[in-house]
Amino acid sequence: MVAVSQTFLNRAKNQYNTLSETERYLVDYIKQHLDTIPQISIVKLSEQANVSTATIVRTMQKLGYSGFTAFKIHLKDDFDSSTEFSIVEKIDKKIQEAILKNEQEVVKTIQLLDSGTIEDALQKIIHSRKIILFARGFSELIAKEMMVKFQLLGKSCELHDDPNIIRTISKKIDKKDIVIFVSLNGKTEELVEAARNCQENGVSTLLLTCNQNSPLYELCEISLVGFKSEISYFPEYEVRSRLPIQVMARIILDAYAIRTEGKIS
Repeated sequence: MVAVSQTFLNRAKNQYNTLSETERYLVDYIKQHLDTIPQISIVKLSEQANVSTATIVRTMQKLGYSGFTAFKIHLKDDFDSSTEFSIVEKIDKKIQEAILKNEQEVVKTIQLLDSGTIEDALQKIIHSRKIILFARGFSELIAKEMMVKFQLLGKSCELHDDPNIIRTISKKIDKKDIVIFVSLNGKTEELVEAARNCQENGVSTLLLTCNQNSPLYELCEISLVGFKSEISYFPEYEVRSRLPIQVMARIILDAYAIRTEGKIS
């Protein structure tokens, strides 16, 4: 067994009498398997020690750790050699990269937004008779949230996500209405066709996207463009993050709520 300092052992000794029988068994099991603890997850430990994950978390908290992963990180400092903990460092690094990716998308999206463009979009929305949202795929989730919140704020709003309905309705929209397109890449065929119909009929359009080199961007009157990271943790599927679009949608919704406060009948 690798040499370990007294930090973990002292915690276990000092709290041993406060632990339940199952928790004591778990502590004893960990002591006997310190060599393998760095390489296993909480689920794997649960299976090997035949205890629940809840028991593991509860035991770690009684020993002064926030959880099992925090326990492993503290163990790294306890060990004389950190070789066994290389896997923990790799996992932490990957998670940090994921956090940084999301932070980057939020920060850069906000930096890309122009206050003048937001104001133009806001005025169009405020003075429109009705908002019509067109979205497909995962973007529908964002559009649905927008619809519900606009409705809660007293604004007439509807969402369409069926390709055939989008194509048909886009030909009949009143000029007093505004169409908001929610599209990550701005290339969805039925949305492009709908935007073209709106342009031909003089209907105001707003686009939330992450691609300014797209047909939708060229066709829409006002566009808010977010930053999309090239990193994807689902490379085999077209399920890239809509976080930038979510940020822009929230800004539009919050701005609308602020601007119309006290003016909604």
